[in-house]
Amino acid sequence: MACMTDQRRLVLASASPARLGLLRQAGFAPEVIVSGVDEDALSAPTPAELALVLARAKAAAVAERPEAAGALVIGCDSVLELELDGEALGKPADAEEATARWKAMRGRAGVLRTGHSVIDTASGRTASATASTVVRFGEPSDAEVAAYVATGEPLHVAGAFTLDGRSAPFVDSIEGDHGNVIGLSLPLLRRLLGELDVSVTELWV
Repeated sequence: MACMTDQRRLVLASASPARLGLLRQAGFAPEVIVSGVDEDALSAPTPAELALVLARAKAAAVAERPEAAGALVIGCDSVLELELDGEALGKPADAEEATARWKAMRGRAGVLRTGHSVIDTASGRTASATASTVVRFGEPSDAEVAAYVATGEPLHVAGAFTLDGRSAPFVDSIEGDHGNVIGLSLPLLRRLLGELDVSVTELWV
């Protein structure tokens, strides 16, 4: 067990249980402070830029709070860019949109882009970048899509799918970081922390 006396606090600026789970599995014990950022109020020219804008906004909103003082704050946000469309697809607004989304994704590929922003509130330094993973979707039937949407799961995840839930059988393959599709790229997080002169091993508990 690492000594907690000089342990840097790690704060996740996200309500995502998937991101929290990834960090815990990697040996971290982050606190969670939800940013409250209105994602619909922000925009950017491309899906990759939008993911980064959202991640930076979430990290900044939490870093300003007194309870985050002295902590390392991680902000993340994911969007799906379906091939040829160039549109940023976040969480579907309702079941109808989720159904239409899945019917459009069948048999196609997309790029899941996750923006990452880390703020060291002790120094004010920031490191940010976007990770991208290619996702190839299978061809679930209309009945399978309907059953999946009825679970409510796709309403809570970017792109209306996730690799760690009921939609996993509908994803044929990915190229890139598996964790990035779930919501957070641990290799990218390590590099960003390194830019802030923090080693991931210092944050293990």
